[in-house]
Amino acid sequence: MPPPPPFVSMDAFYLHLLRSCAALPHVAAVHAHIARAHPAASLFLRNSLLAAYCRLGGPLPAARLLDEMPRRNSVSFNLLIDTYSRAGLADHSLGTFARARVSGVKADRFTYAAALATCSRAGDVRTGKAVHALAVLEGLSKGVFVSNSLISMYARCGEMDEARRVFDVADEHDDVSWNSLLSGYVRAGAREEMLKVFALMCRCGLGWNSFALGSVIKCCSSGVDIAGHIAEAVHGCVVKAGLDTDVFLASAMIDMYAKRGALSNAVALFKLVQDPNVIVFNAMIAGFCRDEAAVGKEVMIEALNLYSELLSRGMEPTEFTFSSVLRACNLAGELEFWKQVHGQLLKHSLQGDDYIGSALIDLYSNSGCTEDGYRCFRSLYKQDIVTWTSMISGFVQNELFEKALRLFQELLCYGLKPDLFTISSVMNACASLAVARTGEQIQCFATKSGFNRFSVMGNSCIHMYARSGDVDAATLRFQEMESRDVVSWSAVISSHAQHGCAKDALRIFNEMMDAEVVPNEITFLGVLTACSHGGLVDEGLGYYEIMKMEYGLAPTIKHCTCVVDLLGRAGRLGDAEAFIRDSVFRDDPVVWRSLLASCRIHGDIERGQLVADRIMELEPTSSASYVILYNMYLDAGELSLASKTRDLMKERGVKKEPGLSWIELKSGVHSFVAGDKSHPESNAIYEKLADMLSKIEKVASTGDASRESNDISSREQNLEGCHSEKLAVAFGMIHLPQSAPIRVLKNLRVCRDCHSTMKLISGSENREIILRDAIRFHHFRGGACSCGDYW
Repeated sequence: MPPPPPFVSMDAFYLHLLRSCAALPHVAAVHAHIARAHPAASLFLRNSLLAAYCRLGGPLPAARLLDEMPRRNSVSFNLLIDTYSRAGLADHSLGTFARARVSGVKADRFTYAAALATCSRAGDVRTGKAVHALAVLEGLSKGVFVSNSLISMYARCGEMDEARRVFDVADEHDDVSWNSLLSGYVRAGAREEMLKVFALMCRCGLGWNSFALGSVIKCCSSGVDIAGHIAEAVHGCVVKAGLDTDVFLASAMIDMYAKRGALSNAVALFKLVQDPNVIVFNAMIAGFCRDEAAVGKEVMIEALNLYSELLSRGMEPTEFTFSSVLRACNLAGELEFWKQVHGQLLKHSLQGDDYIGSALIDLYSNSGCTEDGYRCFRSLYKQDIVTWTSMISGFVQNELFEKALRLFQELLCYGLKPDLFTISSVMNACASLAVARTGEQIQCFATKSGFNRFSVMGNSCIHMYARSGDVDAATLRFQEMESRDVVSWSAVISSHAQHGCAKDALRIFNEMMDAEVVPNEITFLGVLTACSHGGLVDEGLGYYEIMKMEYGLAPTIKHCTCVVDLLGRAGRLGDAEAFIRDSVFRDDPVVWRSLLASCRIHGDIERGQLVADRIMELEPTSSASYVILYNMYLDAGELSLASKTRDLMKERGVKKEPGLSWIELKSGVHSFVAGDKSHPESNAIYEKLADMLSKIEKVASTGDASRESNDISSREQNLEGCHSEKLAVAFGMIHLPQSAPIRVLKNLRVCRDCHSTMKLISGSENREIILRDAIRFHHFRGGACSCGDYW
């Protein structure tokens, strides 16, 4: 007769049920059965039930059960302390720790470890020190389990000196002790101390583990001051420990070599990995994109090829993969490739990720596809300040300034707080639109938000005021800045240069030299512009040589154009032409166009024709060159040649860019085009314009304006009389008080007739008119212009 089956205790039966529970209702059902059928359950079973509630139900049902338990021990409280801690409820967790002590339950090493973990997660070093003191009183602080928790807590809270003291007095150390100390030093950026601890670990004869080596590799990755041989030595330790096949360490070392600029070592290591996973691929792709200025477009193409290989191996790309690939597409300018990547993002449902969404917006904006970028922006589930700033910057980058300002207003309506980069982008939009009133409001907002102390904010304000025609406000903002960098100095020099204040610009440049601030290319561009607008030929040529010889700065196309304009302004057209032919930009139409403008001013038709032929050979579809040539013939009375130029434009399908002018009032920004009658106040505007023109008719009957008008047909005279800048000025005369200057912005170079008209109006109306055209600022006062009739 077989023996009877062994008796299964009630506790064992319920323990089996609790282990099989996969959801909170299952635990609740077992709990109810225990309450009815086994009221005398052991403390061990009740703690097991409590553990099930902590695992599947969270702290609230677990706390209710703890309150109902007739008896509790340290295990009971430890479970709830840890559950509260993992739920992010630090106050409840530490409250339970205090309750355990008040209840007379003797805390063990696990109790202190759980409480210290709570302090670590909450960053509460003050309470952590109190728990440390209690552990010392209980005689538990030097044990390896509690000492490891103390080291981790102090390290996470940034108290590395305390962490090291705990480590030094501990009775024993294990791998966790060393790893916690190493990772703490890495997190604190104390690279030298970390390397000393690692060296001590090696001298103690302890075996290297992947976590410790990973911390050291991370330290070598972030420390540019760490010598290359140390990084290679760490690599040697990985090989010696037999961990070179560890994909975690392989990806960390690839990242380390890439960050240190040793891309060839990273590639060689990548090829040695026998079975790389997506993490290793991510590290290598990110490594290719690390320093685009040093590696060039070819390496970005290699990163995209590596991404293709990842897909061919059947791996699933992650968010990190896509962020690196999008960066590579952006730097390589691979339009078709990143459209395919965007399709894969949609397939993996990752477009809504805010980081990837921001990268997509940047990508579309850099490619000029702002509408596509805007659709990406609107499709994001979560729009944080980074994505808003990316979209605003994209609009500014593509000269959609009004859209940038509208989006900024929408951002504020949603209650988001813009950061410094957002404000800087919006200020650039205000500068480009010359809307000083809006810019002042944004500056006030930035001041209230505490951004005014940053130099980038001051630089943006200088740029905004200068571009809006208020050079005095720009100078005042510069003087108020506590710290000025080279951008600040360059901005205020350029603002004076653009406004024709050449002597002030050079004076500020000398002050910059006295302040021992090293000038850059932008600084010298402002200086050369000042010399050009001020007619300071010898000084300008001298600064050009100083820039090259003393500071080793290579001239850009803008510097060379300034020199051509400088020589052309002085009538040295032959020297200007020789300078172009000797420069590296001899095949760039921009410098030749500057010479063509000088030929027009000085009436050198023969040279002007040759220069125009050269420009049209280099850039046959640019309307600006045809317009300058047309006006040159018109000024010289060569109407037949002017007519032929117009016919040539029609034959080649070249269309003149429409002139657009705008002015900002309290009611907003008002824009005008030539002959515009769409404005709701157009009747009053034309009446005011007719009244102003009648006042200056007697003055204009003698002088350049009359000569120019007589050379043009009556139909063209009517069009000239309604140019957009005249309409904007008339509108400003109607609405602005007598003491306020009239600030108008135009997208093209102001014509000779409008320039002469503005001078005469400023005298007859006794008003200051500030006009910013495509070339420079014109300050009209008392019948004269700050440009000296040369622009």
